[in-house]
Amino acid sequence: MKKIFSVVLGGCLLLGACAATEQKTITIKGKVQFPDNQYNMEIVERNGFDKTIIDSCKVNKDGTYRFTMKVDRPGVYTLECQKWQSVQFWAEDEDLEINFRGMDTARIKIKNPPYVYINGGPNNEVMNLMNWDGYRGYQLMIGISQGVYRIQGLDDQAKQETSMKFYDMLSDESRARIKYIAEHYADRNSVLAVLPSLRGEENEELVQQVLSRLESKNPNYAPLLKYKAEMAEAKAQKERLAEGKVAPEFSFPTPDGKKKLGPQDFKGKILVLDFWASWCGPCRQEMKNLREQYAEFKDQGVRFMSISLDDSVEKWKKACEEEQIPWISVRDDNGWAKSEIRKLFGIQAIPFIVLLDKDGNIVAKNIRRNSLREKILELLQK
Repeated sequence: MKKIFSVVLGGCLLLGACAATEQKTITIKGKVQFPDNQYNMEIVERNGFDKTIIDSCKVNKDGTYRFTMKVDRPGVYTLECQKWQSVQFWAEDEDLEINFRGMDTARIKIKNPPYVYINGGPNNEVMNLMNWDGYRGYQLMIGISQGVYRIQGLDDQAKQETSMKFYDMLSDESRARIKYIAEHYADRNSVLAVLPSLRGEENEELVQQVLSRLESKNPNYAPLLKYKAEMAEAKAQKERLAEGKVAPEFSFPTPDGKKKLGPQDFKGKILVLDFWASWCGPCRQEMKNLREQYAEFKDQGVRFMSISLDDSVEKWKKACEEEQIPWISVRDDNGWAKSEIRKLFGIQAIPFIVLLDKDGNIVAKNIRRNSLREKILELLQK
C-alpha cells in the first residue's frame, strides 16, 4: 500500500525546493477548526527523505494562524497542522489561504485525514489536483481493504493477492490522471511537481514536451534547471544499478554486534537482499514469503540477507525476534533518513528486494513473491 500512492505524493516530496535568484514574500494564513495547541503549525522543506523546518507558528485563540514566508527557493513545501494533517503547496508568488480540521475529535481515532484545499492561484491549482488524487487513492485503498477482508471463503494469502490486483488497478488510474495534469497544465511552473511521478520510458516524450514548454518561457528558471540536473543524476544512477552491474558493497553489524557483513561476503552464492524496517507493515507481511523461499532454497546455494533501515537498534532486534528471521540480518547504522546505501540503491519504498548472482551482479530489483522465486529458479538452472 505504501508503494502505490507514493507515485503521487512521493513525486512532490522528492522535487524539494530549488535555488532562485529573486526572493519573494508570500502570506500563508488560515484557520484550524479544532486546534491542538500542544503543537505548532510548521512549514517544512523536504529534499528526498531529509526534512527541514523552515518556519513555525502558534495557532491563535480564535483558531487562526499566519505565516509570512520568504521564498528564495520556489518549489514544493509541506504545511503541517499540529501533527494532525498536512498539505503540500507550491511556494513562489501566490498568497495562500489553507484551512484545516485539526485535531481528530472522534472517540475512535483512525489514520484517515480529510482532504485539504488550497485557496491560491494557478500554480496551486495543480497542487490541489495532485493532492486530491492522492487523497482519493487513499480512500479507495481503505475501501478495497475493508471489502476484501469481508469476503467469505478466502484465506489470508488469497485476500492479499486479490487486494494487490485492485491496488495495481488504482495505481494505473492514478498514473493516467497524473499524465492528464502534465498534459493540460504544462504552462504552470508547479507542473514540475508532477513530473517525478511520470517515471518510465513510456512517459519520456511527455516529460520532455513539458520541460521544453517551461524552458521556452524561462530557460534560466532555477527549479527547472535543478529538476533537469536531478533527471541526469537519476539516469546515471539507473545505469549504475542496471541488470548485470555489480551491486554496491556495504558492511553493517549483525544483532550481536560481533561482525559486519555485506554482499561482498557472499560471493559464489546467489544472494537475496531484503531492505526492510520494523515499522513497515508490508515488509513484515513479505517476511512470510521470504521464509518459505528460504526453506526451499537454503540447501541449494542461495543465501538471504535482511538489511534493516530502522533508526532504533532495540526495535530492529525486537522485530527480528518476532519474525524469527533464520538468515543473516544486519542494520544500517544511519537509519532510514540518513541511509547512504538506501540512496545508492535508489530505494523509494520498502520492502525492496534485490537478487544478486554468484558474482555479485544485479539480476533483478524491487522483486517479490513468485517473481523472486522464478528468478531464483532461473539462476539455479544455469
